Amino acid sequence: MLPTSSHFKRDLKLNSRACSRRHFIKLASSAAGLTFASQVLGHNHKPHTMKEAPIGLQLYTLRDIMKVSVPATLKLVSSIGYKEMEFAGYFGHSAKDIRRMLDEEGLTAPSAHIQLTDFDTQLTKILDDAQTVGHKYLVVPWLSEAQRGTGISPYQKLAEKLNTLGEACQKEGITLAYHNHDFEFENREGKIPLDVLIENTDPNNLAIELDLYWAVKANKDPIAYFKNYPGRFKLWHVKDMAKDGSFADVGTGVIDFENIFAHGKLAGIEHKFVERDQTNDRIATIEQGYRAVTALNHTLG
Repeated sequence: MLPTSSHFKRDLKLNSRACSRRHFIKLASSAAGLTFASQVLGHNHKPHTMKEAPIGLQLYTLRDIMKVSVPATLKLVSSIGYKEMEFAGYFGHSAKDIRRMLDEEGLTAPSAHIQLTDFDTQLTKILDDAQTVGHKYLVVPWLSEAQRGTGISPYQKLAEKLNTLGEACQKEGITLAYHNHDFEFENREGKIPLDVLIENTDPNNLAIELDLYWAVKANKDPIAYFKNYPGRFKLWHVKDMAKDGSFADVGTGVIDFENIFAHGKLAGIEHKFVERDQTNDRIATIEQGYRAVTALNHTLG
């Protein structure tokens, strides 16, 4: 017999007692594991008939359980209703294996996060893997403090590099993108780093994955960015903020997603990925994110 939803959720808490590896693997590998995801959630997920844009999930949110079982995690998110995945690592699996797992669950992965240093050393493999899995976007997710450097010069040089990388990606039918945190909005010698990256790259060579939480955290208005640079924001991270500035489940915080979603066409949005960097209940977080984005999708023009 499978455990109850409360037992399963307890086991997957993000703390020192989280996610019993033996228990999770047993579920994932058992015959009953073929249907465990929908059962253990404790919800009777009904087929979704609403004709809406597919809702995506950044799998970094589930990184702890991805380490235990990638196929079981994909089964779980599929049962909730998510259709699009954004990867942040394959957790030891080959691109071919990842594609097979996605196909088995009726999922696609239009995007993946790739560290900038990996582009430097593994570009051919990265592009080959992207073709295999079906990624349409490859996203630079983060810059270390050393990569950021001081002044605006590092970002001017980065723009040149991203333009070149983006051109190489375009030749393979893939678009390069850049994901922001809050530090790209710092004033550096009278310039804003994110603006420098946008203004000094060809729109065909670089899209922006706007992390809505980090933009608001930096006291920036996402809609103002859509107006200043229409069509550049092909990807979003839909992540909410609590009143104290910490992370919150989507739809439970203070970010005005309804207004932001209403400007989706202006932004150029193609894919939206629910994400929360840190949470005490990953399953509740992704369930709430799915419900919230489902409710918001109708505002997209």
